[in-house]
Amino acid sequence: MTPGTERPAPVRRDARRNRELLLGAARTAFAAQGLDAPLDEIARRAGVGNATLYRHFPTRAALIDAVFEDALQGTVAAGEAARGAADPWAGLARYLEEVFTVLAADRGANDLMTTAVEGVTSLDAVHAHNHATIVSLMDRAQRDGVMRADITVEDVLLGLATLGRSVPSLAAAGPPHAWRRQLALFLDGLRSGARPPTELPAPGLSAGDLAAVLLDLGPHRKD
Repeated sequence: MTPGTERPAPVRRDARRNRELLLGAARTAFAAQGLDAPLDEIARRAGVGNATLYRHFPTRAALIDAVFEDALQGTVAAGEAARGAADPWAGLARYLEEVFTVLAADRGANDLMTTAVEGVTSLDAVHAHNHATIVSLMDRAQRDGVMRADITVEDVLLGLATLGRSVPSLAAAGPPHAWRRQLALFLDGLRSGARPPTELPAPGLSAGDLAAVLLDLGPHRKD
């Protein structure tokens, strides 16, 4: 075997094991606490030292990229399915419901999809694909006359990001399916007069529900 064709040295079994432990611990911490979960805590959950964590993942962005690379592909697959829908409005509604289901269950994924995080390569591709999916469905829906013609893709993306930030709190502190009601209301705001509003899928928040959701949305200090 020539020097140019030498195979790289195999990764040691304990190194592979430590990497998988770190990914599992990070996945759990990010889902519960968001992407700001302390790296020290992640290393402790994995049963390794900080030096081991940084040897595998030199930056937080590298760790985030590794944790979510595969999971984010589900969003891409949902977008591809939505683009192929015969009814663009139905495709858009189904696509957003699938995306928001992920946002409701995983605070880390929510951070990724609703904010800008620099240095996460897989996320850049997903954001570009999501943008293209929304543009494609909007163009078709506006040509069909079922979506307001004066709405831009930036209007829609900003509205989705703003609503998306509240989804984990609605899921945690609100009544069942509360976020689905808010998504339905958002979509109804995009409709033209040619399409009737949908029946809202869940009861509205009570005053107590709203207070609980707003509390969950607030800062989470650990004193």
